[in-house]
Amino acid sequence: MIDATVPAGTATPFAVWSNDADARPGTPLLVLLHGYGSHEQDLMGLVPALPGEFSVASLRAPQPIRFGYQWFPLAADLSFSLDRVAEAVAPVAAWLRELAADHPSITLLGFSQGMAMATSLARHMPGEIAAVVGLSGFVVPGEHPLFADDRLREQPLRMFWGRDPQDPVIPQELVDSTAEWALEHADVMKVQYTGVGHGISPQEVGHVREYLTHVVLGERARRISPPR
Repeated sequence: MIDATVPAGTATPFAVWSNDADARPGTPLLVLLHGYGSHEQDLMGLVPALPGEFSVASLRAPQPIRFGYQWFPLAADLSFSLDRVAEAVAPVAAWLRELAADHPSITLLGFSQGMAMATSLARHMPGEIAAVVGLSGFVVPGEHPLFADDRLREQPLRMFWGRDPQDPVIPQELVDSTAEWALEHADVMKVQYTGVGHGISPQEVGHVREYLTHVVLGERARRISPPR
């Protein structure tokens, strides 16, 4: 894992990478977004089980809290401000756009609050994100000038959504609003995993690998294959 050094005081996200900078150009990019109270190393353990064609960057959320980092403040009932979500999305979106020229596709994988970030980025950048993998998380409900949901109604976001129906952390109302949003805005593959709780199972990681291989890498192969 390669540390990316970020000067103090900059809004540029801090990232760790799966490979060296000279190996990244021309590779599909997969960006990992951790959950509330975690850190950038948390999801890097998934990398060996994911397709090796990707350059993987795992970001650290910008706001330190007592036991880790958060993307935006959450109340005890998981309520939040859409303006704070927008503030978190803007620097990550700018960073992704800077990297876009070096990568044929950008895919986002978010866990818990990281899924809220991943889907918010995709709503802000319609057509710029190849797919979102959301694990044990939610889509932020409501409308905001940051989001271009009308574009996603025309060209739905490709999305994998994995969760345990007995997840003790994500409130049912957020699950329901996520399902409602996905119905209108996403081409979604929904998979439920019993006994996982608020976590990620090996079976789920295997399904994510298959999804990335067939949906993201498969689409790239179809684009560059010559007509017969």
